[in-house]
Order: sequence, then structure tokens, then C-alpha cells
Amino acid sequence: MVTGRVSGGASGRPTGGGSGGGSGRPAGRKKIAAARRPEVRLPPLEAYDGGGLEPDGDYDGVAFEGRDLSGQSASGARFLECAVRDCAVDETRLSRARILDSVLSGVRGVGTDLAEASLRDVEIVDARLGGTQLHGAVLERVLVRGGKIDFPNLRTAKLKDVVFEECVLAEPDFGGAVLERVEFRGCVLKGADFSGARMKDVDLRTVERLEIARGVDALSGAVISTTQLLDLAPVFAAQLGVRVED
Repeated sequence: MVTGRVSGGASGRPTGGGSGGGSGRPAGRKKIAAARRPEVRLPPLEAYDGGGLEPDGDYDGVAFEGRDLSGQSASGARFLECAVRDCAVDETRLSRARILDSVLSGVRGVGTDLAEASLRDVEIVDARLGGTQLHGAVLERVLVRGGKIDFPNLRTAKLKDVVFEECVLAEPDFGGAVLERVEFRGCVLKGADFSGARMKDVDLRTVERLEIARGVDALSGAVISTTQLLDLAPVFAAQLGVRVED
């Protein structure tokens, strides 16, 4: 496991490339494509006054506020233009659910099941989650801002236009995942597993703490900073079978 650090602040943040001109950048440097962020504009919502969640349920324009949804099942359900705020989701089953144009704020729980779920135009803010199952899920135009997610399982997931911003991801598993236009902004990645992942336009340059446990050979298609390259040199050497001795 190797740690790379990038200092914060506007002056310390590396910038994308581009053709030179008078900027001093090398001519011909390819600019990384930026992720498209979700633009969620919720309409006036009605407070959810029903009972528990239901499999294959249809939830449209409702707000779940401070509810305990632990252990409930909404597998295959659809959530459209909904807000889920300050709710407990311990072992809540949302496999194959569709969450669209929605905001999840302050959710907390362990073992939440979102396997094979679809999240599109979703903001996840200040979540405190552990062991979240997202394997086989599809995330498109998703913003994860703040909070901490421990042991998220994103194996074989598809991420497109996803931004992780100022959050902590502890031992995230991206094994076999496909990442396209994914940005990690000012966040912490501890013990990340990228084994077998495929990447295109993945921006890791402003990660404050970068630890890669496995899958450094899958970083083709990612962009890192010079500082991170130097910090990751031992793991790159180990991957190539190069011994470094003085």
C-alpha cells in the first residue's frame, strides 16, 4: 500500500492540460474530459406518510425525513424526484432500484443493498455508510459530497460522470468496474482496489490521500499529479518487478 498526498488550496491544485501558447504548458497535451455533474432541481415535495417501503414500489415527488428505513425492502422500486434526509438505512434492500433526479442527505447505515441499482442525476451529501453493496450498479451523473463510506462494494459497477468530492472512501472495491469521466476532488481514498477496472478520463490529481492496495496496473486512463507519481513509484516498480536498491 502506497500513500500519495496532494496539498490543498487553489495554488496547490494541478490543472488540466491543453495546447501551449503563452501558458507555458507543453504543446499537444491532451486535456482530460470533465465529469458532468447532476443538476437536481426538486419540485415542492410531499412528506411521505405511508408505511414501510415496498418492493417494486413507485415513489414520485416525496420527501423521507428522519425515518428509520432499516431492514425494509424496496427492491426494484422507482424513486423519482425524491429527497431522503437524515434517514437510517441499515440493511435496507434497494437492489435493482432506480433512483432518479433525487437527493440523499445525511443518510446513515450499515449493509445497505444497492446491488444492480441505477442512480442517475443523484446527489449524495454527508452520508455515513458502511459495507454498502453497489456491485453491478450503474451510476450516471452522480455527486457524492462530504461524509464517509466504509468498504463500499462497487465491483463490476459502471460509473459515468461521477464526482466524489471532499469525502472519505475507506477500502473502496472497484474491481472489474468501468469508470468514465470520474473525478475524485479533495477526498481521501484508503486501500482502494482497482483490480481489473477499466478507466477513461479518471481524475485523481486532487486526492488528498491516495492509497492503492491492489490494481495499480489498471490506472491506464487515469490522471495523477507529479507528487502522486513520485509517491506511487515503489508500487509501480513492484508491479513491474523492478528492484530499487541504493
